[in-house]
Amino acid sequence: MSQKSTHTAEYAELLRLLIDERQARGLTQVHLAQRLPFPQPVISKIERGERRLDVIELRLFCAAIGIPLVDFVRKLEERLARGKGAG
Repeated sequence: MSQKSTHTAEYAELLRLLIDERQARGLTQVHLAQRLPFPQPVISKIERGERRLDVIELRLFCAAIGIPLVDFVRKLEERLARGKGAG
């Protein structure tokens, strides 16, 4: 695989979902930073795809947003399946 995993369509969709879920709950990056062990600039880098999340960090991110990791993954799988079916 020649493409870096932070730049795949699937990873971009993960980031879009993280942002959508954060915004749906009325949280800014600053609010989220108050709930996480990351400062706001790191959250910005994560959301822009400049810094990759590992699964433990994703779990923390989801908890801070207020969505269980399993629910987040289910939503991600649904989005990815729709994307493949549409193309």
